[in-house]
Amino acid sequence: MVKGGLIIKGNKDGLNAVIDMNKFRDFDEMMEEFVEKLISGKRFYKGATIKITTQLKELTERDIIKLKDILFEEFLIKDCIFEDKEETKYRVFSGIYEGRTKFYRKTIRSGQIIRYAGNIVIIGDVNPGAEVYAAGNIIVLGNLKGNVHAGSTGNTKAIIAAFSLQPKILQIANVMTRAPEDDEKTYYPEVAKIKDDTIIVEPYLPNKFV
Repeated sequence: MVKGGLIIKGNKDGLNAVIDMNKFRDFDEMMEEFVEKLISGKRFYKGATIKITTQLKELTERDIIKLKDILFEEFLIKDCIFEDKEETKYRVFSGIYEGRTKFYRKTIRSGQIIRYAGNIVIIGDVNPGAEVYAAGNIIVLGNLKGNVHAGSTGNTKAIIAAFSLQPKILQIANVMTRAPEDDEKTYYPEVAKIKDDTIIVEPYLPNKFV
């Protein structure tokens, strides 16, 4: 066990985990200690929010996805928020409705990954197993059932909208949530955004500016 490499504390808002990646040989060693520390209180974590503070530059996107999967599947964590330990200044894509926009006039199928440093508009569906990452907003004129991450460079004002919003994993900036297994299907447009450090989903109202 690495001394001082991982500290986990609970508070009224959930859990805070501070991870010093410099004190671990690699990601796998850190994950082994993380799971070991969490396992004793596993039954208390269902539905909780965890805030993880670490050196984000030391983690790959695959590492972060693996970490989130374990937290959601093994410990039933509801939300996961990442914070940069070194307080690196993000190059944030600013503005909700302005900036560069890329259009995809096709369905994004399982295994496909799309990334863009601006807004993404998909005229089609996002199938389960597909991944979409945008520095700005993500708009899907169809069914959204894959994994989506808007505001990927830290823009907390980004939104995710779809005609049918049913993503497996939904993330805006460093706030992430996962759809419950028994979530009812919706057949009307919805918009996801951050409010009070939590992702909320609302029906799209034409006269309401998000």
